[in-house]
Amino acid sequence: MENFNPNRRRLLAGAGIGAIGLAFGAPLASAATNDRLAVTQVRAGLLDVGCHIAGPQDGPAVILLHGFPYDIHSYVDVAPLLAQAGYRVIVPYLRGHGSTRFLDAATPRSGQQAAVAQDIVDLMDALGIERALLAGYDWGARTACAVAALWPERVTGVVSVNGYLIQDVARGRQPIAPAIEHAQWYQFYFATERGAAGLQANRRVIARIIWKTNSPAWQFDDATFERSAQAFDNPDYVAIVVHNYRYRLGLAPADPRYAALDRKLATLPPLTVPAITLDGAADGVVAPNDGKAQAGKFAGRRSHRIVAGAGHNLPQEAPREFVEAIRAV
Repeated sequence: MENFNPNRRRLLAGAGIGAIGLAFGAPLASAATNDRLAVTQVRAGLLDVGCHIAGPQDGPAVILLHGFPYDIHSYVDVAPLLAQAGYRVIVPYLRGHGSTRFLDAATPRSGQQAAVAQDIVDLMDALGIERALLAGYDWGARTACAVAALWPERVTGVVSVNGYLIQDVARGRQPIAPAIEHAQWYQFYFATERGAAGLQANRRVIARIIWKTNSPAWQFDDATFERSAQAFDNPDYVAIVVHNYRYRLGLAPADPRYAALDRKLATLPPLTVPAITLDGAADGVVAPNDGKAQAGKFAGRRSHRIVAGAGHNLPQEAPREFVEAIRAV
């Protein structure tokens, strides 16, 4: 039984899912529109989660997970295609984004990977979903990998942009390739109090800069950006983002309620479920590669694909290729 109040359904401005629910294989509606995904609130674990739900109730479940600084509209084209293909599609706002809220003001605003992974399992429980395919990029790909590593019995497969993304927090203080450090400048900015204040004051400006550098070939317009940027007005956005990046660099403490999960993730366990990994050929953060260096992190069936023309926000930039990967897992 789904734990939500249908009277709280928010039919957001624009034509909505009906206008973009096109037959698979038909031309896609432009993502550069004001179409918005309808959102339902679901109480799950520590959160009141805002999520888009589409497709048949009895279809195979697929959970689509967004990254930072993005929102559920990374899947504005992917979600209707999957729903029409018979999937039960769930697209949640991650903690600190959109209409997702903490139920208790005293709950630590943790952005650590174990916390976000637990949120997704709690959401599955609230929606009565025993098993689901998880797909995502950036924070979403990391979350998909973490859930699959911690609860493989709950996961039918994974589609992960940039491969295996579970963080090695123990090595977080060690330098990496200078080109990657340069592309991830904001992580070090947020490690300072000046950076936290800057994010508080300039949420949209910082996000737009990151969008452009993450996906240099993606020609998004102002309406497309603003549709997602509204998710950054969440009152917990800055706290969650700052903690996420400080924690992964070993600069912020963990929420102790996730200690057991953290210990398991610290071993960097291989994924045993079927997986398809993707790289965007025009990704401004992670250079595309053949995937061979991560082969040992996938104990189950896995294939790797490079998507021409796509940047870091791959599902929004190349929705058909993302859908095809989900259907092929």
